[in-house]
This record gives sequence, C-alpha cells and structure tokens, in this order.
Amino acid sequence: MRKWISLLGLIVVMVMVATACGSNDTNNSASSEPASSAPASSAPASSAPSASASGDADKPLTKVTQIVGWFPQPEHGGQYAALMKDFYKEAGLDMTIEPGGPQINPVQLLTSGKVQFAMSKADDLLIARAEGVPVVALAGIFQKTPQALMYHKEEPVRDFSELNGRKVYTQAGIAYWEYIKKRYKLDDVEEMVYNGQMANFTADSKAVTQVYGTNEPFYVQQEGVEVGLMWVADSGYAPYDNVLITTESYLKDHPDIVKAYVQASIKGWDYYKDQFEEVNPFIKEQNPDLNAEAMTYASNTMKELVYGGDAAANGTGYMSLERWETLKQQMTELGLLKEDLDLSKAFTTEFLPK
Repeated sequence: MRKWISLLGLIVVMVMVATACGSNDTNNSASSEPASSAPASSAPASSAPSASASGDADKPLTKVTQIVGWFPQPEHGGQYAALMKDFYKEAGLDMTIEPGGPQINPVQLLTSGKVQFAMSKADDLLIARAEGVPVVALAGIFQKTPQALMYHKEEPVRDFSELNGRKVYTQAGIAYWEYIKKRYKLDDVEEMVYNGQMANFTADSKAVTQVYGTNEPFYVQQEGVEVGLMWVADSGYAPYDNVLITTESYLKDHPDIVKAYVQASIKGWDYYKDQFEEVNPFIKEQNPDLNAEAMTYASNTMKELVYGGDAAANGTGYMSLERWETLKQQMTELGLLKEDLDLSKAFTTEFLPK
C-alpha cells in the first residue's frame, strides 16, 4: 500500500503583494508488491536555492528524489532515519524516497533524470561505467556486503574450499561466486539455481545457499534450522554495498545539493545505529509486510557491516582508493571489465563529513 505524505507549503512574502500558499503531495513509501513501472512521483531537482543547514524557513527547499535498492527495509535504515528526523529538510532538501524492486532499474531511473540519487553495489557501478554509464559513488554505506553463503550447522563449512562436493544455490553469473569458484578451485561443486526459496536448502543438510545475511537466516532459524554464515567479503571479494550514487552531470551541476544529501544521509545512518528501534516502525509504515522481529535481527546484524571496518576509524560511508583498485583488478581478472577504468571518476569522498 502506498501512503501519501503531505509536504509543508512554502510561503513567500513579497513587498506589498501577498501570494497564496500551496502544498505538494509526494510519495515516499513503498508498496509491498513488486513495482511495475518507474515511480510516478519522481521529480527533478528544483533550480531554486536550497535552505541553509539550519533550516532557514525563508528559503525554499530543493525537491529531490532517491530510490533505494529494494522495498523499504532496515538495510536502508539511515535513509529513512534522515527522512523521519528531518535531517534532509534541515539540509535544505524536500526529499522523496522511492522503493526499488525486482522490476526497477535504479541506474536507468538515475540517468534518465527521474531520480537524482540511488543505491548500487560497487561492482555493479563499475560494470555500468564500463558500459558508458556515467554514475559516481558518493558513500559506501555497507563496508562489508551483507551477501553471504549459508550452511547447516550440523554440516558446517569452515572454509570456502570445503564447498567442493556440495550443492550450492547461487544466482547464475553473480560476480562474487565466479571469484570464489576461481580462487578456491571449486571444481566439484554442484551448482544449483537460487530462486529465493529456502525449501530445497532446509531439506538437505549438506546444501549451501546464497543469502542476504541480514535477512534469510532469521526466517530459516524460525523454522528450527540452525545455520551458519560465510560472509562473501571474507573470501577476498569485498565490494562496498548500498553505495549512494548520482550521475557525473548532476554532481557537476549541483555540488551543493549532493553535499547536503550525502551529509544528511550519513547523519541518518549515524542516528540509526543506536536508535533503530525508534526508526524501524517508520520503515514498517512504508512496507507493512515487514516482520518487526526480523527487522530487529537485521538492524543488529548490520552494525558490524555498516559501522565496522574502515568506518570505525574514518566514519560511516568511508571509501578508499585501495578497496576500489582491488575490486577493479578482481573484476578484470574475471573478465567482467574489459578496459582500464578511471577510478578517479568512479567515486568521490569529497562530500562525506570530515
């Protein structure tokens, strides 16, 4: 169900002329069903000057839209925290958050100008750039990707090389699986097609399946199946995930808006870390199908993935050239990149809080 949230009308006082005040309705919530078309409420950014960080009421807010990577969920918690706590508004932004979904292409919406900001995986961003799509990473929200391989604790997998001799359910052609197969010489794996269902996995104690480590394990354990995880990032293939992105042209034309967006988003993520119990009900309003206990599980599991690693020392959203260079090299060796990309154009840390 989509819910419509009224935005505060802006009153402009002019000398000796009183103008009427208006209000806009914009959609910032998600349907619990897969979306079938681009969000109708997406609007291009206004050319009007943005409000100051202190929320100067005399200046109009700049209308922008971002699309998250899936239906609203805790993995987008900082974005919704920034919306709920008015961090975007305080930064001068009239923000709309649109949901992603299986039929939504965030990069396509971004490059068409229907949204100004989106989420992506770091490896997907490099592939897009190799195809001539001028997208730019602004912040690496997940320092450690939530993607993982799940196994039964009664038949544990202690090392990626021990996947030989097992059924492994994975998405065909997914980059991290190609890397793991090559690095760990997995020549005796029975590759099965991952379809999002857990029945085949739960019925076979030796089976292994790809999962989002913040999500599926909770539901499988609710069925009484004890499971363990091997995080993909621990294999050596470690792309940033839920990366905040925009286009080169939007970055060039609106650096002030990009800065406001990034810093308000990071403020939201820093708030979400310890106040997720306050924010999660707001996310559930956008996606009523969410399970409250599963949301708590995700929020707690995410802490190390978002706030650990380099982010612990350098701040939420931190990205390093070394990580990007390693990823580019790995993808080139896998044949996923066929040209030498200029990483200086692929990401920037300029707008992250100092």
